[in-house]
Amino acid sequence: MNLFIDECLSDELTRMAIERGQWNSTSVKRRGLQGMPDWKLLPIVLAEDLTLVTKNSIDFRGPADAQGSKGLYAALDLHAGLICLNGPPGMDLDMQRDLFAIALDKLAALGDDLVNRVLDVTLESDGDVIIRLYDLPKR
Repeated sequence: MNLFIDECLSDELTRMAIERGQWNSTSVKRRGLQGMPDWKLLPIVLAEDLTLVTKNSIDFRGPADAQGSKGLYAALDLHAGLICLNGPPGMDLDMQRDLFAIALDKLAALGDDLVNRVLDVTLESDGDVIIRLYDLPKR
């Protein structure tokens, strides 16, 4: 699996992914693509079969209460998967690491297969972590 860490997250997550065996992981920062609009990143993600990891969930999968209704992935027929790390505004590095570790564990349990699926890992206001896995586009 080729994880691609969005610039809204720390590049530390790329190191974590590589340490967990996701050898082909990279990031917007490592590729020198900082500042590129999401819609311009999408063709790169698709052409290189990358699984995007982001906290800008709405931009890619639409609002939480209507996943797939909007967002850049809503109209795609085929993609390598999307991992959304959701938490309060200003998600710090420790929170990013914690949520990403949970995502990596779930990914391993899935056999590293997220084709046409979204893995949402959300830290709720009460401290609970909710994991949602769903198809996108909806079948």
